[in-house]
Amino acid sequence: MTGLLVGAVFGAVFVVVNAHAPLNGVVATFLRVAACLAAAAVAAMWFTTARGRRAREGGGGAMFGRGYLAVVAAEVLLLFGGLRVLAAWGRPEQVNVAWIAVVVGVHFVALAPIWRTWDIAVPGVLLAGLGAAGFVMAGTAAVGWVPFVSGVLSGVTLLAGAVAVGWRTMASAAGTAA
Repeated sequence: MTGLLVGAVFGAVFVVVNAHAPLNGVVATFLRVAACLAAAAVAAMWFTTARGRRAREGGGGAMFGRGYLAVVAAEVLLLFGGLRVLAAWGRPEQVNVAWIAVVVGVHFVALAPIWRTWDIAVPGVLLAGLGAAGFVMAGTAAVGWVPFVSGVLSGVTLLAGAVAVGWRTMASAAGTAA
């Protein structure tokens, strides 16, 4: 459940940071508020189920072992190294969020076999695809929409996945407790 909380927070950050022009101001504000509410809902689900899960599972430290650390270390290197390369190549600033979406997406796909759950590969593929779409758009007159496609839609993907899995986990925990 901790991974869902992290995903929800990063999903909300994707939306809050990237919901801006060329979006209408009202739409941008609505998206930001909805993203924050979705992240808060996941946090509430986390608080509701975390104590019971921790007691049943004994902490869950195996999820954050060597494989996880290796993937996250590679992710950090790729994120910051890639952003420097994009800047050196003179790419438009909007491409940065596309790069971030690709790297975060690939990190989910890489974690799927480590965590032995292929559910996280789905949002990973979607994020990588949204990032790739942003790279394509950066070479067109639609470059201003890259933050929406690669940022806001990536955030919505993370939030939707976190809310859905959080809801399912909470319902399952309630069924187990009954």
